[in-house]
Amino acid sequence: MKYKRGKLDRERVHRSRDFKTTRMKKIAVLILTFSCCLCEVQVNENVRQCSGSASCCDTCCLTSITQNLGAVGEKITNMAEKITLLEDKLQNTEKKVLELRSLTGGTPQVAFSAALRESGSGNTGPFTTAAPLQYKRVFSNTGNSYNPSTGIFTAMVKGMYFFRFSMFNNLNPVPNSVVSLMKNSERLTSVWDTAGSDANDMGSNAVVIPLEVGDNVYVELQANRMVYDDGMNYNTFSGFLLFTI
Repeated sequence: MKYKRGKLDRERVHRSRDFKTTRMKKIAVLILTFSCCLCEVQVNENVRQCSGSASCCDTCCLTSITQNLGAVGEKITNMAEKITLLEDKLQNTEKKVLELRSLTGGTPQVAFSAALRESGSGNTGPFTTAAPLQYKRVFSNTGNSYNPSTGIFTAMVKGMYFFRFSMFNNLNPVPNSVVSLMKNSERLTSVWDTAGSDANDMGSNAVVIPLEVGDNVYVELQANRMVYDDGMNYNTFSGFLLFTI
């Protein structure tokens, strides 16, 4: 089905391009016809104004015809160049549209998933101010909306999204972990562990939210808090587009 739809798209593109080219040619023919009519009128006017010999009239007619045909030829040349330029632009645009359709099937595809550390183990934090967690180990990033350098997901498509994050507390004797899912500067939901005699606790949370183009979503480690991770990838941040709106 996807192959047939792509073939139909290409056929429609070719028909559209042929129609536009034919229309441009018809316009050029109409301009040429109109110019010839003007030329004939000018010739007749020159004949009426010429009161001398036949050779004088011939000279006037030839001069007028030459001038008008030269102007018409220049206009046709300019129009042909413009038509060629427009056709090139149209072909490039159509090619890009077909490439995007072949990649997405006509529907935007946005999904990502990442873990906190690329390698090694240890605590992240504490920081004196709240800061986005930078999930460095990227498992997937379809649509390239997630930036591992900042830890921030930026919506490129207006729609309804699902996000989930997990937290693994620090291994200090006293748990001291608090993280929140943020939309721009708004706190949506949190996971925390700041009390208890045991360690190695973890939790997760999730939301379904609408996003406008340019909205940012990220997981924020609260001030003076920390989280722990190692090769088991306990701390993750994931999200995907449910549907456009």
